[in-house]
Amino acid sequence: MKISAKTVMELRSKTNAGMMDCKKALKETNGDMEAAIEYLREKGIAKAAKKADRVAAEGLIFAVVSDDHKKGAMLEFNSETDFVAKNENFISFGEKMTELVLKKDVADIDALLKEEIDGLKVKDALTNMIAKIGENLHPRRLAKIVTEGFVTSYIHMGGKIGVLVEIDGDFSSENKEKAHDVAMHIAAMSPDYLDKTDVPEDVKAKESEIMRKQLLEQGKPEKM
Repeated sequence: MKISAKTVMELRSKTNAGMMDCKKALKETNGDMEAAIEYLREKGIAKAAKKADRVAAEGLIFAVVSDDHKKGAMLEFNSETDFVAKNENFISFGEKMTELVLKKDVADIDALLKEEIDGLKVKDALTNMIAKIGENLHPRRLAKIVTEGFVTSYIHMGGKIGVLVEIDGDFSSENKEKAHDVAMHIAAMSPDYLDKTDVPEDVKAKESEIMRKQLLEQGKPEKM
């Protein structure tokens, strides 16, 4: 059976699979579009299964804030290499998943995989992308904030560090600037606590002991 280039392109637009894979799928299914999609999905699952155990340690962090600044969402999307993390398809998919987390109030990664992107379950769309790109891809973790104040986000180092900050108060220019400064400080210093009253006594004692030993190493007297 002869498969037209138009049919191949149509299948490719629906699945993001390679041209040769689309052509083969259509031949195997006698030109049946739905059967070809299923064929590619099954093939993609087979490819993805081979890559599932490979470590996805690179990737990007994505953040999005609602128009009224009352909600914020963040997602870490991993790949095996930094090269793939710069791929336009990878970035677009990460952005779409993050939008889903915000708009659908997604609770966790398992729930995210059950949502839909461009007519496909996220899990299936991810499988297609793994088959196409050839690397293990994995949405690792997500975070959300809903507030009566406002939310601001900050992405540092090209997507390596992400911050969501909840601020009490109105979304004025002054508060927006302060929130941005706070987010930058968090990205730079990675603090564990909001203020000193939140720090447990055992942590204070441990840090004090570390500082004491550092001063002794510098030749400072123990009592000053």
